[in-house]
Amino acid sequence: MQLSTALVDMFARCGDPASAMEVFNKMKERDVSAWTAAIGAMAMEGNGKWAVELFYEMLQEGVEPDQVVFVAVLTACSHGGLVGEGMEIFTIWGAFLAACKMHKNEEIATYAVDMISESSPDKAGIHVLLSNIYALGGKWTDVAKVRMSMKERGIKKNPGSSSIEVNGNIHEFTSGDEFHPEHTHICLMLDEMNCRVREAGHVPDLTNVLLDVDEQEKDFLLNRHSEKIAMAYGLISTSQGHPIRIVKNLRMCSDCHSFAKFVSKVYHRHIVVRDNNRFHFFQGGLCSCGDYW
Repeated sequence: MQLSTALVDMFARCGDPASAMEVFNKMKERDVSAWTAAIGAMAMEGNGKWAVELFYEMLQEGVEPDQVVFVAVLTACSHGGLVGEGMEIFTIWGAFLAACKMHKNEEIATYAVDMISESSPDKAGIHVLLSNIYALGGKWTDVAKVRMSMKERGIKKNPGSSSIEVNGNIHEFTSGDEFHPEHTHICLMLDEMNCRVREAGHVPDLTNVLLDVDEQEKDFLLNRHSEKIAMAYGLISTSQGHPIRIVKNLRMCSDCHSFAKFVSKVYHRHIVVRDNNRFHFFQGGLCSCGDYW
């Protein structure tokens, strides 16, 4: 495989993309390096559309992309003037960055942010995600650097908020919200919910609190996420059997997602949350997304 990949790359660099693709098409097994060489061959020829087609064919065959192949296909889009295709792949970069958070891969995450920033330097989400990845690794100095960079460039993070409609009125909550007229009752319900879901098996995921504070403070902050406050208000404001519908402006964190599943089971309520990725339908301790979102 390595020899064939080297031949693809050699023919491409010699200005013979036809021979490069002939070798590539005859390969019985093709890893990400082979696909990168073929995509690079099309980029050198200026055939951006074919390069993009190869990229998606690679994904369909289940080959996991790396940072090098992303560079190759985005270069092909740039050379071919394929703005739409480039933006679509740019979105995949975002998903790639999210995967870096899941696997705590700081090096590749930094590289992904650099690549995305070339096309969208003021996109707050990618910088926040990189900051979160550093926080997961306990690298608070790097967290501070990212946040300082955002401040210097005037990039602001959208504060998380969750809204719920009750009796024709929209109630919006932010994390740690203390200004609602029913604040005292909401806090009592939150405490009750916490006790009941923990008895049912919920274990708080403190990694979702990306601040340099002790575990007790993390537990408190986690319990005051906006969607949990909205759920609590929904429970005290609607009758049994009435679905609780919440709109969240950001992606649900993994702890709130698990929490909602347990609440739906313990309180026998149908909970619907629309975050910025998709709808989540919680019922009987399960979510419609199958824990993929």
